[in-house]
Amino acid sequence: MSEVAKKDTDLKLLAGAVLGLAIGLVGLFLGLSSGDKAPFLGWLWGCSFWLSIAIGMLMLVMIFRVFNSRWTPVVRRQLEHGLAAFPWLGLCFAPLLLVALFGGDNAGILWSWINPDSPTVDGITVATDVLHQKKAGYLNLYFFSLRIILYFAVFCGLSHWMRKVSFTQDQDGDPKWSHLGMKVSAIGIPATALALTFGAFDMFMSLEYQWFSTMYGVWFFSSGMRSALAITILGCLFLLKKGTLTGIYKQAHQYDLACLSLAFTVFWAYISFSQYFLIYSANIPEETFWYNIREINPNTGETSAWFWVSMGLIFGHFFFPFLYLLFYKNKINGGRIAFIALWILAFHLLDLYWNIIPGREIVPGAYVGYEARPVLGFHLFWGISTLIGVGCLCVRAVRQSFNSNVAELIPVRDPRILDSLNHHE
Repeated sequence: MSEVAKKDTDLKLLAGAVLGLAIGLVGLFLGLSSGDKAPFLGWLWGCSFWLSIAIGMLMLVMIFRVFNSRWTPVVRRQLEHGLAAFPWLGLCFAPLLLVALFGGDNAGILWSWINPDSPTVDGITVATDVLHQKKAGYLNLYFFSLRIILYFAVFCGLSHWMRKVSFTQDQDGDPKWSHLGMKVSAIGIPATALALTFGAFDMFMSLEYQWFSTMYGVWFFSSGMRSALAITILGCLFLLKKGTLTGIYKQAHQYDLACLSLAFTVFWAYISFSQYFLIYSANIPEETFWYNIREINPNTGETSAWFWVSMGLIFGHFFFPFLYLLFYKNKINGGRIAFIALWILAFHLLDLYWNIIPGREIVPGAYVGYEARPVLGFHLFWGISTLIGVGCLCVRAVRQSFNSNVAELIPVRDPRILDSLNHHE
């Protein structure tokens, strides 16, 4: 691609990022002034999709490093470029944190527990809710803000070192960088695991602070890994079609990535079912309400629209990809694997939507006093705007990393590069 074409593509991506984020920010301003939570939910949903992919990429890079995998260097380099998106993701999340810190009376517009005067569905305030009082040592604004900053510091710091050890080795060929990468990864995997787990607790689970699940962080991990693998497959196929990875990215690499996708499809289903089964078996009201509002209308007892979204996740996010990826030809054929990768990304987006959006909205005069937010609402519009804006920003950052000549096309001086180039099934 010529320099003119590259600049033109970058300008289009920048325009998409500015337009999408500007619409999202207008929504946040309107929501803050009117007390409407929809733009904030949409912003969180749009940001979390790309954040989950980036976290999955970071985990994949470190896992490949710590196991010293022979086949992965060719694929790992593409993931390392993907890590360039983390600082921008931190910047995109900042408006939500700034509103929480300086939003005044509406500081708790997204996370209601931030404002002690926020009403609850039980007809009391957060300050008088015994469930919040028991969690107040953890769920308080300044500790929350410190944790969010710490999470992104972990993600950005580890991403910097994963890129540094790999890109620097391209220049001097010193094997010490491979050893350093393994050591940093050995520390980074548990650090990232803790950051993504507590990040999922803080960003998503605390939207309904009365609910809790010890498996929620593992769900977020499995979702991020599935989406990261899907993006990796699509990215490698795109570069292969352009001729950039011709003779480098082979059928064997694609097959192994597809096998990992199958493994994490099963893992996601196992975690999601286990969480549901444990909560269903215990039958504790503080836990079951989270699933109840995703299945029935609490005021009528009838099946809600969210129930069909739930069924869509069961059959669309597990059964279909699972059965599809069992077949060998579906793993090695470029068109077929690209189709299922796009399918997984679409249902991952739906999975996040299902987890973030349907909270309990207070409805005066209703039988139980609340109901779930509708499946289709203004939160969807604001969310799509943010999704496009953050996506364009992340893609532009990755393209700039790829085109900046800071690294070779593949890690040419990695000790395992010949094994990766000659990898076969």
